[in-house]
Amino acid sequence: MQLTAASQSLNATQPADTGNPSPLGGAILMAALALPGLIGAAHADTPPEQGAISLKYLDYHDWQPGLDRIAVSSPSIGVQTPIADVWSLQGSVVSDSISGASPRYHTAISGASTMRDHRVAEDLSVSRYFPQGSLNAAVAHSGEDDYQSRSISIGGSASTADKNTTANFGLGVTNDTINPVNLIVVDAKKHTLELMAGVTQILTQRDIVQLDITHVAEQGYLSDPYKYVDNRPDERSQNILLLRWNHHLDSSGGTSRFSYRYYSDTYQIRAHTFGLEYVQPMPHGWIMTPSARIYTQTAAGFYVNPVYDPTFGPPFPPGYVFGSAAYITEDQRLSAFGAYTLGLKVEKQLTRDLRVDVKLENYAQRGSWALFGNANRDLAPYYARIIQVGLSKQW
Repeated sequence: MQLTAASQSLNATQPADTGNPSPLGGAILMAALALPGLIGAAHADTPPEQGAISLKYLDYHDWQPGLDRIAVSSPSIGVQTPIADVWSLQGSVVSDSISGASPRYHTAISGASTMRDHRVAEDLSVSRYFPQGSLNAAVAHSGEDDYQSRSISIGGSASTADKNTTANFGLGVTNDTINPVNLIVVDAKKHTLELMAGVTQILTQRDIVQLDITHVAEQGYLSDPYKYVDNRPDERSQNILLLRWNHHLDSSGGTSRFSYRYYSDTYQIRAHTFGLEYVQPMPHGWIMTPSARIYTQTAAGFYVNPVYDPTFGPPFPPGYVFGSAAYITEDQRLSAFGAYTLGLKVEKQLTRDLRVDVKLENYAQRGSWALFGNANRDLAPYYARIIQVGLSKQW
């Protein structure tokens, strides 16, 4: 069965997600501060007919009332080329310049939390295509002054003879080394195993759906060395269910992309993400894509609200015992909150082989917007703005 524009990438509904429950990490900042998830979408069953090079630039800025926080400038380059009709090679390099200040506890910022960092990340993958499937292997590295990350992954897809059903799978392993400048730890290790399985089904000439299930197991140093009173378990398991549905509309020639993501982990965080995009082709090679995303999560079981000890004061919670081994965090990303993201992407096909795109997103987060669990009304609102510009050329 041949599918219409509903088959436009199901995975464009939202950025690659590595399982971080916070949209700060998953839906926004990860695009600037991390490589794409180890296990991405299923690869197409046919190799690319042309090579392509893409240049991207991302500008990110977040703030809270009266506080400018983090700014990220992130140029990147990606290349893909077919080889011998049944292979393809892909690679990318991204360079992030990060500056600003992040809270040491809750929403408190001091001069000690001011930071300036630079990160360079590279990844390389090779794909082999078969009549009814594909295999992919990849390596990646990300390095900055206090953090080194190395990963390998394999994945693939297998389709039925009529190409209506495609099974996807993947496995990824990451090893990180943490050396914070405050020397809280030295050469601390973190290990991550990620497993993914999914299926993509063509329902009609206008509808395609996808179901992915991902399990992530982390071990090692998982605390934040730059936050006061932060002691997290050294193991964390995460489970993610992702549903997508693309529907093509004959009346307008556009495609609606719906998504729902459920997340749970052993920190007791439960999160829901609802996404909607609408891709509308326009005359003269223009494409407009408005988008909206709603996110809500419960708090980690060891998160404490901004209520401080009457003797010690902030950041210590009432009854805090120095040197206690109890798990505790005041990281607002692990609190209960809700958030929304509104975006607009504009693309223009300049020539047959040259395309340019610009995307703007605005993000807002508040504790009182949490739909489940105990809403936290004591944290300051949080806002972010993201601008992405891209240029791609085929040859």
